Parts: sequence; C-alpha cells; structure tokens
Amino acid sequence: MTATAEVEPAAEPRGEYMLELDDVGKSYGNVHALRGVNIRVRQGEVTCVLGDNGAGKSTLIKIIAGLHQHTDGVMRVEGKETKFNSPREAQARGIATVYQDLALAPLMSVWRNFFLGNEIRKGVALDVAEMKRIAGEELEKMGIVIPDMDRPVGSLSGGQRQVIAIARAVYFGAKVVILDEPTAALGVKQSGVVLKYIVKMRDAGLGVIFITHNPHHAYLVGSHFVILKLGRVVLDAHRDELTLDQLTGEMAGGQELAELSHELRAVDPGKTVEGHEVRHGSVGSPTVDSGSGEDAGSDDEKA
Repeated sequence: MTATAEVEPAAEPRGEYMLELDDVGKSYGNVHALRGVNIRVRQGEVTCVLGDNGAGKSTLIKIIAGLHQHTDGVMRVEGKETKFNSPREAQARGIATVYQDLALAPLMSVWRNFFLGNEIRKGVALDVAEMKRIAGEELEKMGIVIPDMDRPVGSLSGGQRQVIAIARAVYFGAKVVILDEPTAALGVKQSGVVLKYIVKMRDAGLGVIFITHNPHHAYLVGSHFVILKLGRVVLDAHRDELTLDQLTGEMAGGQELAELSHELRAVDPGKTVEGHEVRHGSVGSPTVDSGSGEDAGSDDEKA
C-alpha cells in the first residue's frame, strides 16, 4: 500500500561512504544466510534494502548492528575495517538500529523511554526536568509535539512511537540509522508520518538504511536500492537507474512472475481431470461428471 504523504525526492549524495560492505557473507555451518553482499551507505542518503521473507534482511541487520559477526568479506565504518563484538560497540561507532518492536516500554513515560539506559542524574537523583526538556526539544526537531512528557508511550500512535525511537537514536550520536520494517504494521497515514521523518534524517546528513518489503514506500524516499533474494544481491541500482514499476517487478520476482503468469493463463478452465469433465455449479464446489449419462449408484443397485 502506497503512503499518500507527499515526500520530497531523494537528495543528491553528499559525503564519503560511512558504511561499506564488500562481499560480506554469513554462514551457519553449511547454511549460507548471506553471500557476496555489497552495500555502500553515504552521508545524506537513504539506502533501501528490500526482500521477501527469508531473503537475508534480518541477518544483514544483525551483522551491521553488532549482534552477529560476518564470516566472509569486509565491513568498513568510515573507511576502517571493522568487526563488532556487541551492539554497544556498533552504537559507540555511530550505528543505531531501530527494530520493528522498537524496544520501547509501553507503560513508561515518553521521557523515560527516551533516556532508557542513558539517564541524566543530578547527584544521586534523576534530573527529571532536564530529561523532559531534552526529550521535548528533540521530538520537536523531528516535527512531533507531545505536550505531556509523562504520557505512557503505549498510548501514542504507531507513527509517534517510531519517531520517539528514531529521535532517541539520533540524539545519542547515530551517524547511520538502520530502520527495520518501520512501516510494516502501520496504516497509510502513519506510514506517511514515518517516511517524512526518514527524509528529515536524510536531510540532516545521516546515512539511513531502510529495510522494507514495500517497494512503494522505498521509492518515495530512497536514493539507492538493493534487493536481496535467498541471501544474494539481485539488484543494486541508484534511483536514476530504475522506475517504480521496474523496482516493483524485480521485488515481485521479475522473470519468475512472468513465467508464472504465462503458466496460469495457459490453464484450460474446462480441462478434464482423470477422464472426468469438471463442471462448475452456480453455488459450492465444482461437480464432476462421470461421463456415463446415468445416475451414479452402487454395484448392488445396478445388479
């Protein structure tokens, strides 16, 4: 479903690569979850990684976020070869991940969620006033105003919760933000809200990796597009090199979809099955004509 929000077209890339993956792969024994993946993330650019379930998107996220280490290839952060041992190492290098479940505590207030694990203290006590002020200012920068910072996060809309998680990542020093299917569980209007904030991050000079299975959302904000299939890159193109229809076609399977469509069109609706003609009644399941012209009965009845 395409969001109706008007989003500015992707800006021209500015800056050097902030994150590079060269022939990166991940194997679990004999199972290859990723093979030969090449991705470049530049400052002020949205790199969209698309793929169906099982394509390798989750494995890619875990490698960049420091949950797993790649077994093949090289990953560079700002030009330096890197292998993260933990998510904290990735965060320290400016890579933040906003997962689909957001890692927010629904019953906690907005300001508590914003500073969860990074609280500001005044002596031994929490500096609540300062944290409320900062949280409010950072959310306003993203275009969202929440008058009551004590409001539980669970009472907010899906789009607002996404913005809180994004603003938190940016405030704590993220240079590259990975968004894991941020619009998957949202309606059209809320998806539009999130897409606008992706544009705000891009225009603020961050590198954004937008993980999604929705080509329409990706094309609205994307600068570069990578499609994964069964752990391999099957498309790597800049926005200027393809149209939305081409992106959608590649995402849907391209040649495979065309072959399936041809096969389905070739099916004869009146085809016989094991010598019986299939006749569709007005209601219910198809009926089968034995072709004998006689009522079907048991051998005893015919005897």
